[in-house]
Amino acid sequence: MKRLILLVCLIALLGMGVVSAQETTITIESWRNDDLTIWQDTIIPAFEAANPGIKVVFAPTAPTEYNAALNAKLEGGTAGDLITCRPFDASLGLYQAGYLASLNDLPGMENFGDVAKSAWITDDGSNVFCVPMASVIHGFIYNADMFAENGWVEPTTTSEFMALLQAIKDAGIDPLVMGTKDQWESATMGYQNIGPNYWMGEEGRLGLIAGTAKYNEGGFLAAFEALAAWSEYLPAGYEAQAYPDSQVAFAAGLGAIYPAGSWDISTFNAQADFTLGAFRPPTPDGQESCYISDHTDIAIGLNAASPNAEAARTFLSWVASSEFAGLYANALPGFFPLSNGAVELSDPIAQEFISWRQECSSTIRSAYQILSRGEPNNENDLWAASAAVLNGSMTAQEAADMVQSGLERWYEPQMAG
Repeated sequence: MKRLILLVCLIALLGMGVVSAQETTITIESWRNDDLTIWQDTIIPAFEAANPGIKVVFAPTAPTEYNAALNAKLEGGTAGDLITCRPFDASLGLYQAGYLASLNDLPGMENFGDVAKSAWITDDGSNVFCVPMASVIHGFIYNADMFAENGWVEPTTTSEFMALLQAIKDAGIDPLVMGTKDQWESATMGYQNIGPNYWMGEEGRLGLIAGTAKYNEGGFLAAFEALAAWSEYLPAGYEAQAYPDSQVAFAAGLGAIYPAGSWDISTFNAQADFTLGAFRPPTPDGQESCYISDHTDIAIGLNAASPNAEAARTFLSWVASSEFAGLYANALPGFFPLSNGAVELSDPIAQEFISWRQECSSTIRSAYQILSRGEPNNENDLWAASAAVLNGSMTAQEAADMVQSGLERWYEPQMAG
C-alpha cells in the first residue's frame, strides 16, 4: 500500500512538472506606467483566460527613462519578449539594428490599413515590425450646457465655424480655449487639427514626402491662413497661456470650445462639471470630402532575440484582434484601436470621435514620417510657425515660407531647383 501511495504521488508530481514545463511567461516592456492597473486587471486576465499556457508580465519603465533603459536591455540581451513601440523613427531604428522582428506574416496584420501601419513600417513599405495598438484623433470638445443655453449648434463648414466663434465672442465668452506659450499645441491642436481638410489628408502628406507638395502653397498654405483667423477668438493673454492652463480654464467653464486631442477626454471627464460635446474639424465651404488627423500613437513588437517567440507571437495576434481593440479603447477613452473592425465605446465623447472614421478619411500629422529626421526639424518648425501665426508675429505666407525653407535645406525631394 505504501508503495502504491508513493507511486501515485510520484505520478502527480511528474504531472505537475509537465504542466509547469508547458507554461511560458512572456514580459512586456513599455513606457506606459500610468496604465499598469489596466493591463493587470483587464487586458492580461482576458488573454490568459483564452491562452492558459501563457503568462504575461507587464513591466513598464518611466516614460522619460524608457528609450535609454530599453536600449541598454536590448544591447545586454535582457529585454522582455515584447517591446512597446513608439511611433516612427525611434522604433524604426530598433528594427534596423536587428532588435525588432518583422511581423509581415503575423496572423492578424491583415486587420490594419496603410495609415495604421505607417508609423511602424520601413520607408520602402516592405516590412512592418510592430502591431498597431492605438491612435489619437483631433477635433473640438465643447461645453454642451453652454451651447444649449445659448442655442448654438455644432458647425460643419468653415464659415459656420467662424460665425459660431463670433456669436460666442458677442456673448462675452471666450470662444476658443487655447494658448501659444508651449507652441506645440498651436500646431498639434491647431494646424494639424484643421489642416487635413485643406491638404486632402494622405494625398497632401505623401506629396510632401515625394516632393510634389509644398508647405507654402496649396492646402498647406490655406491651413495656415485658416489658423490665422483664430487669433481674435483666443482668451486675453493667450500668448502666455500654457497647455495645462488651457485644460484648467476649459474644465472650469471659462470658455466654450477647446481645440482638442482625444487624450484630453479623460481629463475633462474627471474635472469638468458640465456636459461635454464634440465636433469634427469643419470642412472648407463647398467641399464634400472630409479628413481627420487620426494619429498613430502606440504599438507593440517582438524582440528578435526572444526565447519565447511562439508565445509572444500568440499574444501579438491577439493584440491585432477586435477583442483587444475593444478592451483597450474602453479602458483608455481617447486612445482608439487602429484595426479595421468596428468597436463600440462606452464613453460617449470617445464614441463621437471614433465615429468620424466612418464619415472621413484618416491621415496622420504631416511632419512625423521621414520629414523630421534632419535639421531644422520639420515638426519643431511647425510648432514655431503655428504659434507665430496665432500671435500675429508672422503672416500665414511668412510662416509657410519659413517651414518650407527649412525642409528644403536638408530634405532632397524638397530641395529647390
